[in-house]
Amino acid sequence: MRAMYIIPALVGVGALALSSVFIVDERKKALVLQFGEVVQTKEDAGLGFKLPFVQDVVYYEDRILGLQTSTITVTLSGDRRLEVDAFSRWRISDLIKFRQAVGAEGEARAQQLLDGILSQAIPDVLGNATQAQVLSQDRTGLMNQILKIAKTEGAALGIEVIDVRLTRTELPAQNLEATFARMRAEREREAADEKARGGEAAQKVRAAADREVVELTSDARRQADVIRGEADADRNRILAEAFGKDPEFFAFLRSLTAYEVSLKGENSSIVMRPDSEFFTYLRSESVPDAKATEAPTTP
Repeated sequence: MRAMYIIPALVGVGALALSSVFIVDERKKALVLQFGEVVQTKEDAGLGFKLPFVQDVVYYEDRILGLQTSTITVTLSGDRRLEVDAFSRWRISDLIKFRQAVGAEGEARAQQLLDGILSQAIPDVLGNATQAQVLSQDRTGLMNQILKIAKTEGAALGIEVIDVRLTRTELPAQNLEATFARMRAEREREAADEKARGGEAAQKVRAAADREVVELTSDARRQADVIRGEADADRNRILAEAFGKDPEFFAFLRSLTAYEVSLKGENSSIVMRPDSEFFTYLRSESVPDAKATEAPTTP
């Protein structure tokens, strides 16, 4: 009969003992709450104890968590706009402050609050920077300023912001086409300048070539005139020497040449007196005197 009461009592005691024990995983932290108030914190892995049926245990992440912010439109110092995304790593540093800040929503509410902090800090910092500074590879100083603000405001939430990185910095979609159009216009202007410089250089080459042609042609004509004049002088000298050696033969030869030139052609006709000196060598076997050799040779 006694055993019938002992067994349920033992079961009740065991259930009561089990409800007063909780286990904290090494990846978690725990808060013991009594009527919504924090009465105990458990940050080390292992067993913990609480009052059964009166106290509750709430678990939180002890690992480093990540947050990808929503897209933020930032106006830079030069009135240029950029769309910026950031990635942050954070962890819970103070369980009591964290519970007071986020309430029963836990890590999800902390993500929202941290996203709001970064959405305010990023425009404040990048608003004083130029586009070249934001888009350059060396923007560590800007990210450190954002991290400092996030650390200060995150500490009030009981969280530690470990790092903040800008993951995407792009022009807004409506500005991309205008930027590409401006880049195309600049490249087309540069191409037009290159073509103009090329045309100018080609014109200079053609002008130099034309000038050289004129100079070479003029020099060739001058040399030809000189050679022709020298040849004419040699010819006249030879003729003069030949005339000086035998004037009678020279006169005879000139008369024969005149006959050939005058009587050439189908319709040639000559009207002159029969006793003209032009026919001296045709009508007489005697040699005319030197004056007769000076008769006209061509009609």
